[in-house]
Amino acid sequence: MIADSMLLASLPFGQLWYYLPLLVAISLVYGATRHELPGPIMRQAWNTAVWMTTFIGAIFLIILVLTWLV
Repeated sequence: MIADSMLLASLPFGQLWYYLPLLVAISLVYGATRHELPGPIMRQAWNTAVWMTTFIGAIFLIILVLTWLV
């Protein structure tokens, strides 16, 4: 139980707050370069945000597994 709380305390959750505005900004700009109407821009921004989060999460998992093996 104590090990779990120490693990959570050591994770850099504060740095995740930088990811959210960056994700929103990049997704909206990318969507706006593809479309002109607000509806398609928001759909493209959502798809881009999901894709980026999945990609970054996959990279995180690969690096996490590699650190466990080394």
